[in-house]
Amino acid sequence: MALRCCPPLIIAGTISDQIVITETHQQDKTLADVELSALKKSFGKVDVIHGVDLSINSGEFAVFVGPSGCGKSTLLRLIAGLEDATDGTIKIDNQDVTDVEAADRGIAMVFQSYALYPHMTVEENMGFGLKMTGHDAALVNERVQKAARILHLEELLERKPKALSGGQRQRVAIGRSIVREPKVFLFDEPLSNLDAELRVRMRLEIAKLHNDLGATMIYVTHDQVEAMTLADKIVVLRDGRIEQTGAPMQLYNDPDNTFVGGFIGSPKMNFLNARVTGYSGGTASVQLTDYTGEMFQVACETAIREGTEIQIGIRPEHFNPAGNASLNTTIEVVESLGGSSFGYANAESESPLTIGLEEHQAMNARGEFTARFDPERAFLFDSQSTLRIR
Repeated sequence: MALRCCPPLIIAGTISDQIVITETHQQDKTLADVELSALKKSFGKVDVIHGVDLSINSGEFAVFVGPSGCGKSTLLRLIAGLEDATDGTIKIDNQDVTDVEAADRGIAMVFQSYALYPHMTVEENMGFGLKMTGHDAALVNERVQKAARILHLEELLERKPKALSGGQRQRVAIGRSIVREPKVFLFDEPLSNLDAELRVRMRLEIAKLHNDLGATMIYVTHDQVEAMTLADKIVVLRDGRIEQTGAPMQLYNDPDNTFVGGFIGSPKMNFLNARVTGYSGGTASVQLTDYTGEMFQVACETAIREGTEIQIGIRPEHFNPAGNASLNTTIEVVESLGGSSFGYANAESESPLTIGLEEHQAMNARGEFTARFDPERAFLFDSQSTLRIR
């Protein structure tokens, strides 16, 4: 077990099963900008972060999201100083910290594992870092009590970790960060060990925490629902590169490519093969090639040559019986979720067609089905590059 208590940073969690708990020097309370410029990270000959440029504004809640192995946790560890950058620069509060020790960056980091000292009470766990750095006992108590109020831990201060639920333990780990009053909070998938109901509750608590503190926060998750509900800014990563950055609804309504379109939104966007049959006056005439159905028109500023193979992106929730375009299919499975229902065609394939159903449709949807949609809600993508055609 590695224990770092030297010039302290604030990190609470596990890294490759090693507990890391370090504390940070007291920083001023100025909210921080985070600036990454041409940031690269390689492990030997393997490049994992490829020249990332990113700005996170003061007080912003930024979420790094992407599939496993996309580099989101590595990028967070580079900001924290737990990994050395191969190239590029990292600035926090307009100070170049690329080569600064993690302990001196003014950050606080919370991992998915709580890493609480089992022999200490909640109060002792939360105040341990301040105590180790020689802070006055009265200040330690004041900070711990304040964090406990924010996180609703007042009645649990005398308990030890074994007497806490998973959500309570995670709140203690977050509280240990709050007492340090860092410039930037970093979260590395802090809710992944919790059950579904508790994840929802903790998402709300973290969102409220951000509203109360107004601090700069960077949060890593593979769960796009967490990203959509928490973020001011979402950073979508794939293979160590940023695919798109923007506000949650900006990415939902205006994805740059099929990867972002398919990753943001639940259930994921459908991608249907199609062919352009004509183009005139900012309108492309389109015919689906995978499903039978009528030809329809989609507004598009880019002139597309007749015969061009494209993909049409349609979100499941955008199917509507009143739509003036259609496709014919066979629904094999209906999933009723109470407030919403979805029908699935080609359910055995890797990418089944998912159709949002209205209540009256869901009752008798199995079998041959004509799914209607509004072409104005459809997205066009280039079949070769996967880039959006606008």
